[in-house]
Amino acid sequence: MSNFLSEHLIHRDDEFMVIHKPAGILTVPGKTADLQDCVMSRLVKIEPRTLLIHRLDRDTSGILVFALTKWAQKQISRQFQERQTDKTYQALVAGQLQGEGTVDVPVVYDPAHPPLHIADATHNKPALTHWRALEQFELQGQIVTRVQLTPITGRSHQLRVHMQYLGHPIIGDTLYATPEQQQLMPRLCLHAAELSFLHPQTEQRVQFTCPVPF
Repeated sequence: MSNFLSEHLIHRDDEFMVIHKPAGILTVPGKTADLQDCVMSRLVKIEPRTLLIHRLDRDTSGILVFALTKWAQKQISRQFQERQTDKTYQALVAGQLQGEGTVDVPVVYDPAHPPLHIADATHNKPALTHWRALEQFELQGQIVTRVQLTPITGRSHQLRVHMQYLGHPIIGDTLYATPEQQQLMPRLCLHAAELSFLHPQTEQRVQFTCPVPF
């Protein structure tokens, strides 16, 4: 357990630390006893000052920031809330997608099919994602596209729902991809690759990257 921090640490200073979250582990504890193991609980055992700022879905990997002071938690959280952070994800999606574009469709929880979310143009809370195709290649006989995704808003499941809405679900997505697309990779191919924000003390922009594992 004590190796978790050393194995996944990207950056640490007096105010915050940046972690590479592996796929398959929750950011914070779930509601049931079998979902208590998470990044937060592992970090608190090693560094009791650890404070939550934002989250990634369990099956998404990549950059997570945790505060080490209340001041840093307040300042960085505010930047997330006010969309002053720059976040870039990479994903592998089904099919051939070329060029770049924007998906501007609200994403809302679907109470009839938990835990699914759906694209619903009639909803009043916007969800906005910019996408750019990077390359196409073959995976187990299927054409897939590597895309760069930039979420402007931060709705739950936003990137996953928006890619499904485009007709190009994320490979390995057990909620939004077809069974065939799920089988192409053993994990959800969605990764938080880059993040930048203003340092809570120096107010200088800091940028962090995390290599894409697929």
